[in-house]
Amino acid sequence: MKTLSKNGVIRIGGNTSDFSAWEPHGEASILPKATVTNTALVEALGGFLRATGWKLIWGLNLGRGTAESAADQATAVARAAGDRLLCFEIGNEPDLFVGQGHKPKGYGYAEYRQEFERFAEALRARVPGARLAGPDVAGATDWVASFAHDERDRISLLTEHYYRTGQKNPLATMENLLNTDERFVKMTARLQEIGKSSGLPYRLCELNSFSGGGKPRISDTFASALWGLDLMFTLASAGGAGINFETGLNHLGFVSSYSPIYEDEAGNLTARPLYYGMLAFATAGTGRLVEARSSASGGNFRSYATVDTSGRLCFTLINKDVATAVNASIKVPANVSSVEVLRLSAPAIDSMTGVTFGGTEVSANGIWAPHRQPVVRVRGGMLKLEVPAASASIVRVT
Repeated sequence: MKTLSKNGVIRIGGNTSDFSAWEPHGEASILPKATVTNTALVEALGGFLRATGWKLIWGLNLGRGTAESAADQATAVARAAGDRLLCFEIGNEPDLFVGQGHKPKGYGYAEYRQEFERFAEALRARVPGARLAGPDVAGATDWVASFAHDERDRISLLTEHYYRTGQKNPLATMENLLNTDERFVKMTARLQEIGKSSGLPYRLCELNSFSGGGKPRISDTFASALWGLDLMFTLASAGGAGINFETGLNHLGFVSSYSPIYEDEAGNLTARPLYYGMLAFATAGTGRLVEARSSASGGNFRSYATVDTSGRLCFTLINKDVATAVNASIKVPANVSSVEVLRLSAPAIDSMTGVTFGGTEVSANGIWAPHRQPVVRVRGGMLKLEVPAASASIVRVT
């Protein structure tokens, strides 16, 4: 986690949160629909947050819980997390509560908002100044618009989820994962509009390739690294405040194949391909985005540019075409004579292992120590660079 970032955000929530129980002195359980959290677990989470420097979004049980229990749990979480607490979410995917069996037929936004306000009142009575986020919907962006209008003075963050499709859908293919999802583009554009009109940031606080734990041989391959890297830049370009990739033991009772950090349930951790996409973004996505104009001979190609606080430019070139290399030309400032290139690559698009970034794998203990990178000379203010098929290149101006 620390290799990815010194100040990331972890979210504890998902479908499990609305099936969970809070028993301060009870016995902990991780059964998918019978999770029990207690004070000891919450205190351990506080230690994790202090050790990593990451902040926390914590989901409270609105589906089947009570306002009093949620407020009691929130008090313990706030005490353990301290200044590492970013916000609380009340309920997970309330737009699907009827299908989940949490609420009766006819439950909609009006009913959700009424319950949200009741829970929020109880929470704030116990944790004054607590920051709240929502509506944490699966896909009802119209709920986000209504929530932003109705609660803008009482919340600090707008949240929604995104998956390319469900793992059992015939459209859950590698080709569709690598190609741009116009639904995602339209959704983030709409969220950007909502954020601007309300003055609130928005975050995709639950997201991954295919819902239901991912699709083996796709979600756990190098394709997910290129998809994830492009997706993070797409969201950043649309003004998003961040992403939380769904990971770990899921509500169906198995470790998801799309987990960036995979645990074999025997205590062994592995950085999966998606982790490398996140690592590349952490390297290239710092600072502010600037307009990137690149010309390339190729198909499924995307380019982005950032400039950090010291004024150093960084270009990200992503070639999601699995068969054709891209010959990219980038115009750089006239005084630039050389650049450093870090490659994100793997033996093949469907590789589950052998992924490297900067010529280096992430070690078993989570350390990434890239090799000294080749320096590419720039002539006449124009950089010409081949980006091999199914790979990405991070170009840092030296």
